[in-house]
Amino acid sequence: MTQIQTFFNALPGDMTQGLIWGLLAIGVYITYKVIDVADLTVDGTLAFGGAVLVVLVRAGCPVGIALVGSFVAGCLAGLITGMLHTALGIPAILAGILTQISLYSVNVQILSGSNLALSSRNFNLMVSSGEITSSLLVVILFNAAIIAALYWFFGTEYGMTLRATGCNKNMARAQGINTKSATVVALVLSNGIVGVAGGLLSQFEGNADVNKGRGAIVIGLAAVIIGEVLGELIFRKKFNFVLKLSFTALGAIIYFVVMRIVLVMGLPSHWTKALSAVIVALFLGIPFLQNTAKSSFRRAGKNSRAAQDDKEVV
Repeated sequence: MTQIQTFFNALPGDMTQGLIWGLLAIGVYITYKVIDVADLTVDGTLAFGGAVLVVLVRAGCPVGIALVGSFVAGCLAGLITGMLHTALGIPAILAGILTQISLYSVNVQILSGSNLALSSRNFNLMVSSGEITSSLLVVILFNAAIIAALYWFFGTEYGMTLRATGCNKNMARAQGINTKSATVVALVLSNGIVGVAGGLLSQFEGNADVNKGRGAIVIGLAAVIIGEVLGELIFRKKFNFVLKLSFTALGAIIYFVVMRIVLVMGLPSHWTKALSAVIVALFLGIPFLQNTAKSSFRRAGKNSRAAQDDKEVV
């Protein structure tokens, strides 16, 4: 009973943290699903956005403007990765790693150390772990606003060029689309959203740390995969773009709730990484198992009909 009570007491905080990471997952969705680019910049971008926000707020900057600073910082990180990839011909995954490594040094320089704490005396925290209800409302509004903005953007003519680039680059180039420019814009937008997530996470936790983004890409991919599998199971052919983004954020919540269940069960915290890999593997395997089962049923149906036809001929 105590474990169940502990779980439900921690649930609002886990949902809040999940939705903050849901913003990161939405950023990962843009690169991983929309333009089909493996971007590892996000591990550094999350910490970069948080570091910029903390430094700006401690300098007396309003929270809203500090979040804009986090967004711009993320955009710059995405721009660097994009230019390394498109201008220098470095594979996207390596370009992301190079930017990520560089951002570690940048974050240490910005924070003048490995971490820097916020204080309620500096400003009234917009997102605070001490006020979970208001925090949850704020991050819900952030997710809704960003999903709405992305839905509008990807419905525009230029947004369609980004989606076309991800679907088939060769065909997109044949239609006169500058696929290099589209890839850079997508990376900039994706990392800008991740930067905002980093800023919100630093507010929620009350500090910025250079290691905050370590393993962020794993959580982001897990949320994308969990959300996609659940959405397809529930909505099937009606699983549109808005639902895909919404279920990506929901996937992040599910991820953190599962992590909480593991901790409540008493498993050591160092097993969370292994469990993350197991969760991702399971949700990756579900579509394959579904398709395999459907193929088996179809083959069985064909064999049954063929046998029936043979009997009728005889």
